[in-house]
Amino acid sequence: MLDTIYVTRHGFRSNWVTDNLGSYSAMITSPTGIPSDPPLAAHGAEQAKELMAHLVKLDPKVDRIYSSPFYRCLETINPTAEALDLGILADNGVGEWYGVARFNHPSPASPELLHTFFPRVSLNHVPTIIPSTKGETIAQIHDRTAYALARIIADIDRGWAEEGSGPKAIIICSHAATNIAAGRALVGDENFDVKTGTCSLSTYRRRAVPTNPTIVPLPSDEFPIPDTAWRGGNGVGGGWDNVINGDCTFLKDGEERNWWFSHDEAWDSAIVKPKIGEIPEGGPGSVPQAGQMEAKI
Repeated sequence: MLDTIYVTRHGFRSNWVTDNLGSYSAMITSPTGIPSDPPLAAHGAEQAKELMAHLVKLDPKVDRIYSSPFYRCLETINPTAEALDLGILADNGVGEWYGVARFNHPSPASPELLHTFFPRVSLNHVPTIIPSTKGETIAQIHDRTAYALARIIADIDRGWAEEGSGPKAIIICSHAATNIAAGRALVGDENFDVKTGTCSLSTYRRRAVPTNPTIVPLPSDEFPIPDTAWRGGNGVGGGWDNVINGDCTFLKDGEERNWWFSHDEAWDSAIVKPKIGEIPEGGPGSVPQAGQMEAKI
């Protein structure tokens, strides 16, 4: 059965900015041609190698890899995929988070294009859910990530029930906001403080496996993000315990660029502020200033 989920964040990346009209520009041209889809900085590429050297030693070993379809995440996890000889399932459900806006946020590149850069990216994987291009509130990114995880876990559970085999441990490579949402959805606590420095690694162990594989409904016009009832300590897929939170001890420079949700008056969640003496990286790309978002969106 699936009993361990590892969650990591992409490595140190180059930056981009957005103006109030939704025009994106990047300091370094992305290989995909999408300004908000930057590659890793040289330091991030080194972090990805350090992450790989740590991941190949884990017990239980990683059996399957899921990743955000944005370039920096695939670039981060690709060395591990090569070292473990595994494919990469690029899933929009664990992709980037953008705040709500009137304009359309960029979508990731197609699997076909990504496959040309990273041949281990599967061309057959069907994403669990496609986030709205208009962005999401803080509550919505949590619910979207919870839904994606519920689908991933249920699909693996069904494989075990039908075939008697499947991955026992998976890893998900994503972004800061999505990593936080994933941790909270797994443990069932919307206030859980997830540490998410670049290339950090969190480990979650399963509390209980449902007697029968959970049936997770597909998104619809009426329910674009189906409810997974993860709050209140439930967690998705039977609930998970966090046993390692944002470990960075295997990285030469330790924890870097930890990140927290920042408050905006148009959002619907309480403020989550940085700890004293720590500096947040800033928003996930839809913000013109670090840690802030335009008041009028």
